[in-house]
Amino acid sequence: MRSYLLIMGVAAVATFLLTFVVRALANRFGAVVPPDERRVHDRPTPTAGGAAMFLAFLLAMAAATRIPHFKAMFDGSTPLGVVLAGAVVFCVGLVDDVREMSAPAKLAGQVLAGSVLSLLGVVMVFFRVPFFDLIGVSPDLAPLATVLWVVAMANAVNLIDGLDGLAAGVVAIAAGAFFLYGYRLASDEVGLLAVNNPAPLLAAIACGLCLGFLPHHFHPARIFMGDAGAMLLGLLMAASTLLVGGGTDTEFSGQTYFFYAPIFIPFFILGVPIVDTLFAVLRRAVRRTGVAIADRDHLHYRLERMGHGHRRAVLILWAWTALLSGFVLYPTFTDSGNAVIPFGVAALGVALYTLFHPGVRVRQNGDARWRSSTVDA
Repeated sequence: MRSYLLIMGVAAVATFLLTFVVRALANRFGAVVPPDERRVHDRPTPTAGGAAMFLAFLLAMAAATRIPHFKAMFDGSTPLGVVLAGAVVFCVGLVDDVREMSAPAKLAGQVLAGSVLSLLGVVMVFFRVPFFDLIGVSPDLAPLATVLWVVAMANAVNLIDGLDGLAAGVVAIAAGAFFLYGYRLASDEVGLLAVNNPAPLLAAIACGLCLGFLPHHFHPARIFMGDAGAMLLGLLMAASTLLVGGGTDTEFSGQTYFFYAPIFIPFFILGVPIVDTLFAVLRRAVRRTGVAIADRDHLHYRLERMGHGHRRAVLILWAWTALLSGFVLYPTFTDSGNAVIPFGVAALGVALYTLFHPGVRVRQNGDARWRSSTVDA
């Protein structure tokens, strides 16, 4: 555990320090996002903070190679595949941050990154369905399944990067939870994950990147991570979940659904961005607008319009992600299935807070008074 925490700390500190440099360079070279009607910030803000994340990711991976505990993880081609795929999505995202790129071009970059992962051994070989038999993905379809998973994760993280600190906080919680999950599976007590599987390491690094970036990004943000950072985080989560759930045929006999079907872990841990992604796609399909066309109807914008301030909206979505993560982790570390009760109560509390907080009522009452005065006039 100390080795993992050390690498997480390296990623966090390196990201924090490098972001100062990237912010200065972004201001100098004009990589600045001006305010407009689709954005929540009210002043020009530098972007491309993902550059600090990517450099910190490389430093953390290099530091991990010097720690004996991680030596076995670097014997194969998997870490190289993750680094190269990360470089692909980072470069594509950086170009889009500096000079807007078309949606097909970004998708092509994500497909290339997924293909690199597949070629170098990070591939979805098995798919687990609860209450059914293990489904093996044929060699012909495995690369396609891997690419689709990478594209889904990269866009899920990218689509929630709408409020200051939202994406970084959600992924920090998700990656931290997934690290604990992978660490538990690799422990001597459980022994379901090989010691040379780098999934927990990748999740720990992703968590560290977010923790190091959050001080610069929490409202009011002094720099944005941009597509370069969001897609990099999505790729790291995609790679770690593929390595845990998609690459082994070991039967996870255990107390819960999550041992039996680990491939669905990201749907719960990353529940907030994935649900938001599905709603965004459906919403734009109904309106007959392009999937890549931005709007202000994401979950975080809806929370703001309900009367929640910027920070409160972010904290509410962080809380939902933490609840989802806890729902996954609790039965993993215990023999009890009663976790549904406390987390269900907590989820209800968050829902009530979201819907009935005094700020919401003030906003609703204000809207009612405004409509009444308009009618009287």
